[in-house]
Amino acid sequence: MSAHPLSLPARPAGPALAAPGSPPAGAAASAAATQAEAGTAVQANIGIALSLQAIVLQHADSVRASTAFASEMASAFGCGRVTVGFVQRGFTRLAAVSNGSDETLVGEVFDPIVAAMDEAVEQGASVHVPLHSEPGGANPRTGSVIRLAHGRLLQRQGGAVASIPIVHLDEVVGAVTFEWAQRPPGFELVVDALEHIVSLIGPVLHLMHAGEAPWRERALAALRRAWQRLRAPEAQRTRLIAGGAALLLLGVLAVPLEYRVGGHARIEGEQQRAIVAPADGYLKVAHVRPGDKVKQGQLMVEMADQDLSLERRKWTSELGQQESAYATALTKSDRSAMVIAQSRADEARAHLGLIEAELARSRIVAPFDGVVIQGDLSQNLGSPVERGKTLMLLAPGEKYRVVVDVDERDIAAVRVGQTGSLALSALPWDTLPITVSRVTPIAKAVDGNNVFEVETEVAAGAQPMRPGLEGVAKIGVGRRPLAWAWFHRVADWARMTLWAWWP
Repeated sequence: MSAHPLSLPARPAGPALAAPGSPPAGAAASAAATQAEAGTAVQANIGIALSLQAIVLQHADSVRASTAFASEMASAFGCGRVTVGFVQRGFTRLAAVSNGSDETLVGEVFDPIVAAMDEAVEQGASVHVPLHSEPGGANPRTGSVIRLAHGRLLQRQGGAVASIPIVHLDEVVGAVTFEWAQRPPGFELVVDALEHIVSLIGPVLHLMHAGEAPWRERALAALRRAWQRLRAPEAQRTRLIAGGAALLLLGVLAVPLEYRVGGHARIEGEQQRAIVAPADGYLKVAHVRPGDKVKQGQLMVEMADQDLSLERRKWTSELGQQESAYATALTKSDRSAMVIAQSRADEARAHLGLIEAELARSRIVAPFDGVVIQGDLSQNLGSPVERGKTLMLLAPGEKYRVVVDVDERDIAAVRVGQTGSLALSALPWDTLPITVSRVTPIAKAVDGNNVFEVETEVAAGAQPMRPGLEGVAKIGVGRRPLAWAWFHRVADWARMTLWAWWP
């Protein structure tokens, strides 16, 4: 950016006294001239501010933007040095210096500048030295502004110093300090121009700087701003509303409510009967599939019986032969032959009985009324099976139990007889009443957590229910304050951690 010489109006001479009764022509002319010069100065300041804003927005980070701003201001106003600082945790920290390098802006060299910035920030007003005094007149800027730090800085280097605070949303967030080797002419008008420019560009630099801060600092800054706004005298109504809301929240947190624990739940039959293969063989026919209802004695599965039928014919023929031999020996009164034929006939009868039993077992029937919940054999017909292999699972059709996986952190509050509700994934809007019937004393690992199985009963005939359905169950364990229900796990974790680490 090229230097923009500031157009400062010359301080107008006092108007001549008009003769009594004459019109105040000189005073009117002087006022018009002063107004025109002030308008020219304002236009020049606006031009500088717009140029500076364009330069600042060209940079992606706040340090380079602040350095560019300080350098352009030093060039435009003939300053020996311009420094920019922002308030962090209640203290001003330098962020950039005109024509500066990447060196750290800390140390004894910069301490006086930081003190001068703090002086302007604490007072929330521009501070400049030396003061301009006109013969026979009072300086309107003198007021009650404290200038001790600026006076010490001026004693070290001479010239002139001015610190302009950066204000954003009625909060002083930083300051800009200008230093001159010699006091510039029209110093107070220069300070006026600096105030206008800093009031326009300063908030932009602050937003860039705040946006680069860690999220913790941004959160703390937001809390500090909210606290300061709450402490303001005009925020009395807001304080009353916030206090009432806090009391209401505490009251709500202290209200005891029904506390429920729960977890993943699944429906199982009250009994589950495994239908197993009675012997080694092959599947012939499967008459039912999972989900089918069966009656007691209904045929469910047939095993291949060709081999058993052949064995039965064989031993039937053998039995007939031995009975004929026995009759022949009886007619001949051959006792030894009679005994041998009788023994062999008994052996054939035993084999036939065994084969008949195996043939009966090859036709698997339902032991009670229920529902098939597992075992689709329709795709495995003709495949070999081994004795004892589970073919199907059968559960009663009207009696169910709900198994709830309760976390080990909540199991201490669960007791037999407590009631709760079950919401199935298939029917999320309908809940079923449940009652705790048994708490399994052994934990198991599920998805990385230790859980205990809690068995609950459901009212008989509850429809629609099927074994295998899953959902979420909640068991009421008593009344607890809402705050305890929300935060007791955190408190328990902290207590356990402290106990584990305490020597």
